[in-house]
Amino acid sequence: MFGSTVTSGTRVLALAMALASSIASAQTLPPPPASAQAAKPAPAANPVDPASIQALKDMGAYLVSLKRFEVSTELTGELVLADGQKLSHTATADMDVDRPNRIHVVMKSARSQRELFYDGKTVTMYMPAQKYYSTVDFTDTIGKLIDRLEERYRIELPLQDLFLWGTPAAPLDKIESAMNAGQDFVDDDLCDHYAFRQGNIDWQIWIMTGGKPLPRKLVITNRADEARPQSVSMIDWNLKPAFKDTVFKFTPPKGTKKIDIVPVKAN
Repeated sequence: MFGSTVTSGTRVLALAMALASSIASAQTLPPPPASAQAAKPAPAANPVDPASIQALKDMGAYLVSLKRFEVSTELTGELVLADGQKLSHTATADMDVDRPNRIHVVMKSARSQRELFYDGKTVTMYMPAQKYYSTVDFTDTIGKLIDRLEERYRIELPLQDLFLWGTPAAPLDKIESAMNAGQDFVDDDLCDHYAFRQGNIDWQIWIMTGGKPLPRKLVITNRADEARPQSVSMIDWNLKPAFKDTVFKFTPPKGTKKIDIVPVKAN
C-alpha cells in the first residue's frame, strides 16, 4: 500500500491503495477407490501449461503497445482479525496514462482520498483532506518510477503490474503452475480465465478474448496465511481518452502546505 513517513510533525503521507494481482483456487475432485489407485496411478502432468504462459506474454505485449489510455479499478480486500474473522474493505483508483512517462492517479476509499501526479519531471503526492503535498524530482519511465517509489519510499501504485507485464521487470520463469480455467464473462466481455501459483501466492486473471487481450479481473490469495485472505480487482478500460495534458501537472490549491517525504531507511 502507499505509505511513507514525512517530516512536519512526523506525519504520515499514506497514499493507500492496495495493488491488486490475482489468485486461483483449484477445485479438488474426490479420490478414486484405493484399489483403483493401486492398480493404475494417475499420470503426472506438467503443472505449467505453456499456452497459459503464452497468454500472459500476449497480454503483456499488448499492454506495452498502449500509449494513451484511462484505466480504473474497484478493489475488494480482506483483513483477517486475530480470531480468524474476515473483514472486507473496498477502494477505487482511476488512472490517466500517457506513456512512457506521465501518469495521474486518484485513489479513494471511505477513509481517505489520495492523488499522485507525474509529468515526466516531478512526482507529486497529494492528500486533499489534509491539504498536504510532497514533491520529488524524477525523470524516467513509469516503470522506473514504480521501482523508485517502492524501493525508496515503500509506495505502491494501484495495479502497478499493468506497467510491468511485457517487460523484463515481470519475468514469468518463477511461475510454478499455470492452467486455463475456461471462459467467463466480466460484465459484457467474454474472457479467458487463467490460474497461476507462485511461491505463497495463488492468482487468477481474466483476459479479454479477441484482438484486445486486456486484463479485466485480478484476484490474489495469500497462502502463507491460514485464513487465505483475498483481494479482487475489477478493471475497466478506455483506450480513447479525452483528458488533456494538464492532468499530469499538479498545481497546489490555495491553503495547501508542502511537506518533505522521507526515504525509508535501509535495513
